[in-house]
Amino acid sequence: MEGFIFKGFLLSSLFLSLYAVWRVASIFWLKPKSLEKRLRKEGIRGTSYKLLNGDMKEFARSSKLALSKPIALNQQIASRVLPFFHRMVQDYGKVSLSWKGTTPRLLLADPELVRLVLTDKSGHIAKPPQNPLVDLLQLGVSTLEGDKWAKRRRLMNPAFHVERLKGMIPAFSACCCELVLRWKKSAGPQGSCELDVAQEFQILASDVIARAAFGSSYEEGKKIFDLQKDQVSLVLEAFYAIYFPGLRFIPTKKNKKRYGIDKEIKAALRDIIHKKEQAMQNADLGDADLLGLLLQCRNDADNDMTIEDVIEECKLFYFAGQETTANLLTWTLIVLSMHPDWQEKARKEVSQICGKETPDIDSIKQLKIVSMILNETLRLYPPVTLLYRRTLKETDIQGMSIPAGVDLLLPFLLLHHDPEYWGDTAEEFKPERFSEGVLKASKEQNAFYPFSWGPRFCIGQNFALTEATMALAMILQNFWFELSPSYTHAPYTVITLQPQHGAPIILHQL
Repeated sequence: MEGFIFKGFLLSSLFLSLYAVWRVASIFWLKPKSLEKRLRKEGIRGTSYKLLNGDMKEFARSSKLALSKPIALNQQIASRVLPFFHRMVQDYGKVSLSWKGTTPRLLLADPELVRLVLTDKSGHIAKPPQNPLVDLLQLGVSTLEGDKWAKRRRLMNPAFHVERLKGMIPAFSACCCELVLRWKKSAGPQGSCELDVAQEFQILASDVIARAAFGSSYEEGKKIFDLQKDQVSLVLEAFYAIYFPGLRFIPTKKNKKRYGIDKEIKAALRDIIHKKEQAMQNADLGDADLLGLLLQCRNDADNDMTIEDVIEECKLFYFAGQETTANLLTWTLIVLSMHPDWQEKARKEVSQICGKETPDIDSIKQLKIVSMILNETLRLYPPVTLLYRRTLKETDIQGMSIPAGVDLLLPFLLLHHDPEYWGDTAEEFKPERFSEGVLKASKEQNAFYPFSWGPRFCIGQNFALTEATMALAMILQNFWFELSPSYTHAPYTVITLQPQHGAPIILHQL
């Protein structure tokens, strides 16, 4: 009897061992190779699957090499910002296959394919699941899917309507006036100074968000911004590392720091929310800002938003709103310093339309040259250089049958710099491209994606552009500027596209 039991135990152990081996082989070899075979049948070229790491070692090597040295002012930036994917297009074409670990990644460097993915209504394409440690940065509307996303988006849309933006203009104006006064003070009696405008615009954008979106002062929100910056570096480290289930629960030094920062951010936001709720209870409806609107909508019968949801939306807007506008203004001053003729054209337009008065919403709409300059800057230096999606089920993309479990990479930066869509001057700063609007700027009906596309386009687009237009107009009214000799041209991505070594600009008061 004991021998029979022992044999049964051995057979069970052998079966479990063989099953475990089969599962490991399936996950790390059989499934990736099967997906690769299916994608090859669709005529897709690219790299072959390599056990465990895929192309991550080559990706890291090419990124490290590209970021090790700056580039010339007139040199294309795609090979520095997206070196691995830039090379993939050159080697394999605009639809190419690479690997992140065991996951196939399909690069779609074609505007029509990008539009098809971003406007997909089948429900077969969604944002890929994120490393839970990355989610600590924010879990707002941008991370939701399906009905929950649609409901949250409908709830938040009114906060960004043109009429509501009009009500935010005084806050925009006050923040821009403070920036101009601070710069004039720095210029002193000599009338000139050197400033890192990248840092200056971070302060401006933070101040605008604190006042216009939350009705609080910048000082009250400053702690959140500083904590968010620390969290970004930790999140990026987690994003590029291999994640295994349960890693977030291991009390490593980095994990403790990540969760500690998240706890501080949430505590600071709860304090701001508490003050807003008290103000609303005292008959100050406070619905002129995003936070007030969200809290007011929480009382609706069909609204299931919790305070935690409100906190996550605040985290998203603090981060996205600050980064997008600050980087747009930074790159705009850099390119206008490189092209003083366009700087002067914009200044003359602002003088003709606004005079010495602070721009209002009506004059902002009339600044066509300024708008062209901002759009061309967004083309050359888009805030988000690459967007990720994933196939949840087998789906057809322009005749290609793409199986479930494939990451779709949408390289906005590569599209914005492609001569096929922008002509031989694709690498040059030519705002006149946009003289007849966005849709007629490129040879393709639309190869311009600074704020994404389709139903999930950036909800804060009008907010960012209105703020940037007012800030640039007021700067042009008061200063002319040039690049500092210490400036080094080194665009790189830290979630958004930024100058790696700052943006030192010499300002001259008019």
